[in-house]
Amino acid sequence: MAFAMVTTAVQQTPTIDEPVYVGAAAEYVHEHRLRHNPEHPPLGKLVIGAGVALADPHVDPAFTGDQGRLGRHLLYESGNDPWRLMLGARLPVIALTLSFGLVVFAFARELAGPVAGLAALALYCFSPDVIAHGSLATLDVPAAGFVLTSAWLLWRARRRPRRYVPLAGLALGAALATKMSTLPAVPVLAVLAAVSVWRASAGGRRLLRAVAGAGVVALAAVAVVWVTYLMVDPRLRWTPEQHVPVVHGLRGLLVGLLPFPDAYRDGMRVQFGLENRPWQGFLFGRLYDGSLWYYLPAALLVKTPLGMLTLWAGGAAAVVAVRRLRPTAPYVLAAPVVLLAAATQGARDLGTRYAVYLPLFLAVAAGCLLVARRRWVPVGVALLVAFAAVSAVRAFPYYLPYSNEAFGGPARTREWLHDSNVDWGQDLGRLSDRLRERYRGERVWLVYKGSGVPAYYGIEAADPRRVPVDEVRGLLAVSDSAAAKATGRLAELIGSSRPVDDVGHSITLYRR
Repeated sequence: MAFAMVTTAVQQTPTIDEPVYVGAAAEYVHEHRLRHNPEHPPLGKLVIGAGVALADPHVDPAFTGDQGRLGRHLLYESGNDPWRLMLGARLPVIALTLSFGLVVFAFARELAGPVAGLAALALYCFSPDVIAHGSLATLDVPAAGFVLTSAWLLWRARRRPRRYVPLAGLALGAALATKMSTLPAVPVLAVLAAVSVWRASAGGRRLLRAVAGAGVVALAAVAVVWVTYLMVDPRLRWTPEQHVPVVHGLRGLLVGLLPFPDAYRDGMRVQFGLENRPWQGFLFGRLYDGSLWYYLPAALLVKTPLGMLTLWAGGAAAVVAVRRLRPTAPYVLAAPVVLLAAATQGARDLGTRYAVYLPLFLAVAAGCLLVARRRWVPVGVALLVAFAAVSAVRAFPYYLPYSNEAFGGPARTREWLHDSNVDWGQDLGRLSDRLRERYRGERVWLVYKGSGVPAYYGIEAADPRRVPVDEVRGLLAVSDSAAAKATGRLAELIGSSRPVDDVGHSITLYRR
């Protein structure tokens, strides 16, 4: 897994979100100010910032642009090497992703034995989504891993609550200090804390101790969030560089009640504002406005290895149905179910990264299948794990556009999905290499959806949408996310061109 992630990190150019986080991380490290990207709390960016600090980039303190321009300025306009800086930013996330594999192993081993732990670890390590997003300087995998760690520690608290309940609260706080989308897990994990303390207690004060356990988890989580903001700026100065919308109604009341710094609450307001924007989705070849509640389950069917899907379903069923495992069901399934339900209500159908906690929790559940005392079960689990592993290895090194064999593999993912499922701007460097190797000297037209700067990578291309259609002749390179949502002139250009090549399964080259 480490080899796959490091190789991917070395080869891929910045994805759409990464420059924002890297720019904010550099700002935290060099200026100790909370200014940009309030919609995500600081902890994940502080992790990224550890690698940014080691890369020692030149930072322009006088820059006054927005958060998107800040990242591009840092990478491409400040004399820094974007390849070196991005690798430095990605390596701490890779290390954190690998450490969460140990949590998956330990959790499954404690529930169903060492062989179950190994099976769960194998599923985690060969998950294309975890490899893809765990090798980027983004926040999805860190947030999911901290939620998993909290659930695991609460399971351990059934025997030693005084040690593990506070630790579970710290892990939950780390999740909240990484992504606000983990907030729906708070009541779930607080209840699990109460259950664990109740289970470990005896006598007439069990209820009081259970309530205290839930309170300890909540207080520890709140403390972590505050400490994280204080780590960035001990004076908690907050001067937002972007518009913060006014939020009314129940959402506004919820934001006002959050016991977090002003920057966190304003970040929540920004998130609610993003939810109110008109978004487009793309699923199974259909372009639509708004969101679909079944988008994430459908996208997971496409982007999860078939052997892994089978083991996930079997493991979830076993955890619920097998008497020995039934007490573990709330710890393994409650948090991911609640988080998935919350994510399906969101307005942004932009990728399975919004459900990346499922490969973590369901790997643990799948390992529990080995509790069944039937001869064929270990053989079946081993074959399905091997099937999932082969499917993932075959996709190397193109994990972002992965889809399973039932949907044609990575080369056909663009027919079913878009955005971070396929093309997140990661292949600009590969496009440069391909043009130099096969199409040197040809006229190139480019429609690129991403945060990279084509000129930096030696790509001399014009935008075909800015000239009359009949003037567009030669090689037309189009990001597959842009092609999926193409209308008007771009749709006409693609329709009258002939596909001739593919770059990283995320950019298609047409001859016109």
